[in-house]
Formats: sequence, C-alpha cells, structure tokens
Amino acid sequence: MPASYPASWCTIHRDRISRNLELALGLVPNGRRFCAVLKADAYGHGIMQVVPLVQEQGVTTIGITSNAEADAVRKAGFKGTIIRLRAATPLEIETALENHVEEQVASLSTAEQIAALTASGRFTSRLHLSLNAAGMARDGLEISTTKGQDTCRQIIDTAGSRIGGICSHFSSNAPGDLRQSSELFQQQAAWVLANSDLKREQILVHAGSSLTLVSGVDIDTDMYRCGAILYGILKPELGFRPTMDVEARVVSLQTYPGGASVGYDRSSHLDRDRRLACISIGYENGYRRLVQGGGVVAVRDALAPVLGKVSMNAIVADVTDLDQVEVGDTVRVFGESKTATIRPSMVERQFETIMADLYTDWGQRNARVYR
Repeated sequence: MPASYPASWCTIHRDRISRNLELALGLVPNGRRFCAVLKADAYGHGIMQVVPLVQEQGVTTIGITSNAEADAVRKAGFKGTIIRLRAATPLEIETALENHVEEQVASLSTAEQIAALTASGRFTSRLHLSLNAAGMARDGLEISTTKGQDTCRQIIDTAGSRIGGICSHFSSNAPGDLRQSSELFQQQAAWVLANSDLKREQILVHAGSSLTLVSGVDIDTDMYRCGAILYGILKPELGFRPTMDVEARVVSLQTYPGGASVGYDRSSHLDRDRRLACISIGYENGYRRLVQGGGVVAVRDALAPVLGKVSMNAIVADVTDLDQVEVGDTVRVFGESKTATIRPSMVERQFETIMADLYTDWGQRNARVYR
C-alpha cells in the first residue's frame, strides 16, 4: 500500500492482464497482426505498467490517442510501432514527431501538413488513410460520394509516399452488421488501391476491435486493434478475467433508529434500527451519484446494500447483519472474492454504463496498487 494510505484505491492485477493478452493472441487468425490499444492510460490501468506486459508477448504495435500516451509508451521502453487511433490537430502531429507516431489522415489539410513535414525531414513515419465505410461518422473520410473520392485522390497525390495503411472503425459488431461493414470497407480499400499508385502488398488494411475479435465472424483485416479484451471486459466464459479491483475502507460505524433519513435530501429512510457503515469513497472517486438503490459493496466477504444518495467522498452501507465488521475493514466496490464477487454485469447495471467507462474513471481517480 502506498505510504500516503489512500482512502480508496484500485488494485491492478498484472498477471491477469498478461493472461488475457495471451488468450486474445490465441484468438487472432493466422497471418493477422495484433495492435494492443493502451488509450486512456491503458483503460485506467497505467501505461507504464502495461507496456512491459505487452512487450513480453511479442506485440509490436500499440494504439494510442493522445500525445501524453505516446510519450508514456516510449518512456516505458517500447521501440515498436505507435498508431494514433483518431484524427489529430496540426499541433498534436508536430509535437508528437519525436515519438514517431503513425498518424491518421482523412483531410487534405492534414496531408499537406504531413507533406511539408516530410519534405523537411521531420516526419518519417507512416500514415493511415482513414475511411468512414458506413462506420462511426467520426473522423474517417466518406468516399461513397464524388466529393469524397476527389478528396481521397488529392490526399494521395499530396502525401501518398507516406501512406502505409488504410483503416476504418466498425460501429457495430453484430454479426450481420459486421459482415456488411467489413465487405464495404474492403470494397472501398480496393477502390483506393485501384485509383492510386499504392501497392496492396505495401499497405496494411485494418479494422476490427476486441468485439470484432470475439464476434465469431471472420472478417477480412490485416490487423485487429484490441483494448477491452486485455482488461477482462469480454467473454469470461473463455477465461478472460477482470484486471482491476476497486476498494475503500469503513471509516465509521453507527447505529441509527428506525425512521432516520440517510444521505442528502432525505431520499432514503430506515425501516428499523440499523447499523450503518460510512465508507471512504464517493463520486470524487468514480462512485457515481446516479446510484440510488440497488447498489452493493462487499464487506467481510458478504454483500451489503448501499443506502441514500452518494456524497463527494463517502457512501453508506447497511451492515446490520454483519456483526464482525469493524472500522478500518476493506470494502470492495468491484472485484472478485471467495463468496461476494461483484461482477462486471452488476456494476454496469448499477452505474448504467460499460466497464471501459468505469475502468478509465476509477483508474484515473484513485491510487493504483500493482500486484
């Protein structure tokens, strides 16, 4: 435990990350590549800790979004390929040059900037031409229109010597949607190759995320770009395990009479005399305010209901039936235990969001302890 003795903390299981990665690599079809996505500080787990685990298993491509993430990946000793998985501003591109980030291009202005940087000898990495392909409508170029095709030709004329990839991002991984999106992306990539001097054998044509990898649909892609699966968010039936526990402490135990209100706005009242534990975690630490009724925590390997509205730095749980609970006891908000596991499905329902959102929030709002 860090010397600061944090009120709430995340325990990061490095061995589980390694095992999840091993399982994920085993799902990748022969001849396909794997990009480990470490955006959002490795989904809240800490890039500096995850990079060595990725390197140990021979992964040579890492996906990021921000310059800070690229810098952290390099500082962790990674010498391989870094791909930015979104569009970047001109200043972002320029200030990432020393980390040799492979950028996405979907606009003529970006192509012109890269061409100028290439001419000056400052940009030496590859570009990835980003296509929308009925995808996210986020930052990919839409080439189903004449205007989009004209822009694509201009981009290639301007920065074609640096283009080493064509990419897209699927918006749905439902089998029918996925097959349709994959087919369209391949058709559009083929159009790009047919209308340029780009050579297929020199171009990495890639799309597909963790959800794509476990979809059961064998899409046509040179590389899968996977993040969520590394952190045990998907497919527990295949052996993937959550990689983060979230914990806090009991800081007070008090008995209150029946009828007493609990929390702000008197939103909850006790039906009888109850022993309540005040716990050192709140919405400052990612225990979201929307939780009101239905929330549980694990104390002494038993589940205890959370009562009342969430405060900034505290929640309240009913431990009336847990005689052994003491001040200082560890309280588990999320994670595995022998008899009181709080599973991803439970917290996704409780917090009304997905695990990727919770991980990144928890990991960046709390102290991190590595095992």
